[in-house]
Amino acid sequence: MESLEGRVFDMVSSTASRVDPDSPTRFVYHEADGVIWGEYAGDTVRTGRFVGTRAGARIDVRFVHALLAGGEPVTGEASSRIEEDPRGGLRLVEDFEIDGVPHMSICAEVR
Repeated sequence: MESLEGRVFDMVSSTASRVDPDSPTRFVYHEADGVIWGEYAGDTVRTGRFVGTRAGARIDVRFVHALLAGGEPVTGEASSRIEEDPRGGLRLVEDFEIDGVPHMSICAEVR
């Protein structure tokens, strides 16, 4: 599977919150030697960072971000699977938990 280096993804859906279609959270990915890292911002996120590993089509990351409205930073971990997007490019299907409640989000590659 191709490298995620330099690829950009926008969040298109999430069970944790409503996604603003006019200002979705945008993720920029970097990859080298099985290590994944990047940054994200948009929607309710002022700034965020993630770092983790990739094995084939699976990504495991830890993340931290600050919300636009202030408050405590949000931290967590997530697992994503890389899939072909039927509309072209790739999409990331992410499973994560907030306060013990499982959630899922989908991000589509910006083409």
